[in-house]
Amino acid sequence: MIGKLSAWWRQHRADTLDIPDALWHDVEGDLPFLGHLTPDERARLRRLAREFIATKQWSGAQGLQLTPHIQLAIALQACLPILHLGLAWYAGWVGIVVYPGDFVIPRQMMDEDGVVHEFDDEVMGEAWHGGPVLISWFEHAEDAEGINVVLHEFAHKLDMKSGEADGTPPMHEGMSRQLWIEVMSTAFGDFQQRVDSGEETPLDPYGAEWPAEFFAVASEAFFEHPGLLRGEYPEVYEQFRLFYRQDPSVAA
Repeated sequence: MIGKLSAWWRQHRADTLDIPDALWHDVEGDLPFLGHLTPDERARLRRLAREFIATKQWSGAQGLQLTPHIQLAIALQACLPILHLGLAWYAGWVGIVVYPGDFVIPRQMMDEDGVVHEFDDEVMGEAWHGGPVLISWFEHAEDAEGINVVLHEFAHKLDMKSGEADGTPPMHEGMSRQLWIEVMSTAFGDFQQRVDSGEETPLDPYGAEWPAEFFAVASEAFFEHPGLLRGEYPEVYEQFRLFYRQDPSVAA
């Protein structure tokens, strides 16, 4: 009963949002990678985005004034990976903090001798386990240097559903966790070798830092440039097709 009431309340709050048709079209027009969606999928994505906006806690950092356009753009992109998974995959946390461009996070790191070093890490986004998602907002897409911060950070959130981010989210029934690990490990090792050799890779070289980053970078490519990912790592693409329950390479 409590679950049904919660679902009703979330839907009620979503239904009260006033999002003009012109705003939907303007924001969706800025996201060409939504073009593979069927009319039914686009309607479903809109419903998810409405509920996502209504049920998360939004904050603008460093003086950024959140607008309906910013919220809707983030919501549509955040909900694309869970289009056929559901908002329950984003349960357990509520905060979204949006920064006006890159921002700095203070870090501490202990070296091999036990000495703690403090430094400022300039980032474009960060997902915290059990906590908020921090996102840079760029008024012009080219300022993000080809990185989709929203898809990247929310891929981390999906990864964290199985614990700490390690590039292996929870598997659906019928998927093989062992096969996933084998496919991703092979691709990650190959990608690391290519980046370390100085090759200019089509995928963001940041994906060579860690398996979790490879998963997030590859997820960006899966939705934004599906043909690229399928050409570079077809077995990864197939695992993503099964996990996300989508095939972005097939036009609507």
